[in-house]
Amino acid sequence: MERNVTPKVNRRTKIVATIGPGSESDNMIAKLITAGVNVFRLNFSHGTAENHATVARRIRKQANIAGQYVGILADLQGPKIRISTFRNDFVELANGDRFRLDLNLGDGEGDIRGVGLDYRDLCSSVFRGDILLLDDGRIRLRVDDVETTAVDCTVMVGGKLSSRKGINRLGGGLAAPALTTKDITDIDSLAEVKPDFVAVSFVSSAEDIHQTRELLEQHQLTPAIIAKIERAEVVADETTLDGIIDASAGVMVARGDLGVEVGDAQLIGIQKMLIARARRMDRVVITATQMMESMISNSMPTRAEVFDVANAVLDGTDAVMLSAETAVGSYPVEVVSAMADAALGAERQSVARTSRYRLDTQFTSAQETIAMSAIYAANHYGNVRGIACLTESGTTPLLMSRLSSGLPIFALSHRSETLQKLCLCRGVIPLFFDATAFDQDNVEPRAIEFLLDGGYLQKDDSILLTKGEIMGQAGSTNIMKILPVH
Repeated sequence: MERNVTPKVNRRTKIVATIGPGSESDNMIAKLITAGVNVFRLNFSHGTAENHATVARRIRKQANIAGQYVGILADLQGPKIRISTFRNDFVELANGDRFRLDLNLGDGEGDIRGVGLDYRDLCSSVFRGDILLLDDGRIRLRVDDVETTAVDCTVMVGGKLSSRKGINRLGGGLAAPALTTKDITDIDSLAEVKPDFVAVSFVSSAEDIHQTRELLEQHQLTPAIIAKIERAEVVADETTLDGIIDASAGVMVARGDLGVEVGDAQLIGIQKMLIARARRMDRVVITATQMMESMISNSMPTRAEVFDVANAVLDGTDAVMLSAETAVGSYPVEVVSAMADAALGAERQSVARTSRYRLDTQFTSAQETIAMSAIYAANHYGNVRGIACLTESGTTPLLMSRLSSGLPIFALSHRSETLQKLCLCRGVIPLFFDATAFDQDNVEPRAIEFLLDGGYLQKDDSILLTKGEIMGQAGSTNIMKILPVH
């Protein structure tokens, strides 16, 4: 059902942009917020804790100046398994060469015959005939022989191999604990950053999420935890995958390492499955890695990149993420604008505005019943221009955002922590509104007046409003009204 939506709120898909040398200044952060960034990612694989804290303060300052909520995502490095270093920084491997991965070789001792690595369990984790993938799959080795402290290989696909490149096994199985010593140290530093989201890399079980939450709580931090899905064995095991999704606030489809382990041909199907599964389990989902990679050095995206973003949007992703494109790229503002345009183009398609999901589902609470009923009513009553949701915890707008609709969901709350976490939810506009400042009888007209003054509504529209009978109590939403806008 087509509707006119005010330009101020018409993009529903959120944009996550990675901060780096190309984007960490006050001026550039301000420009990126104006271009459409909803959440900034701080990549803890690079930079110091002090630098991340400084950048976080800049983001808060610029978001405040812009008068909008912008989230901060702290992305922990995790246990990426890497080879050691070469004497001359790199070697050139040819197809058919013999190459040895040797645990006894130290830093700077690698050469054309072999290199060391930091993964002590390698020899008990690989078997003859396995294919090992180095540098995100650009180099391929076949395992010929496994010794106690070394693995002999034949180069199947050669090329330039530099120091410290990552190593995976086709099909997965090279696993280290998700939280490294560095990650735990970085978590200790997060009190200065106060992130709204923390992403855990190479998650292998729900226990990784529980451990992260406990470590954060030791510092009185309660960010939403995002599980990065990048292990082949995780997507191959439904019970493990569902456990991880259930333990998290959301997931990231981390297509780099996941694509290396499962193969690119399988990746698109897995991406669609992960997006659908996360939405079905009431979790947010971010689609990430190489979405507009060519714009690191070009001012325009390729058509394939626009299609990639649009497909993720049509699948129902909450957010699309930029990595090197904004961290070190030459056109950070342009790439955010291009991503916003691609998302908006996909959202204009009718398939992105309707939902048959949960039509036959029994609801488990009054809160869920109201959330689902509101979306259904809004989709079938043409005069409704949006849904205003008075919320404490953010659960009701999150539930609403799991269904497709062409309408904005205005999350009205006096809790900044709740509004920050809603920055990732598709279609949700987080707005500060303190309902406790008004008499019960005055809350509804004041909410409408607030949205009118902000340019979110026009006179003679209707607004669908949800709230709890007991104001200020989380989980109490049990009222839905359709109100005229005068």
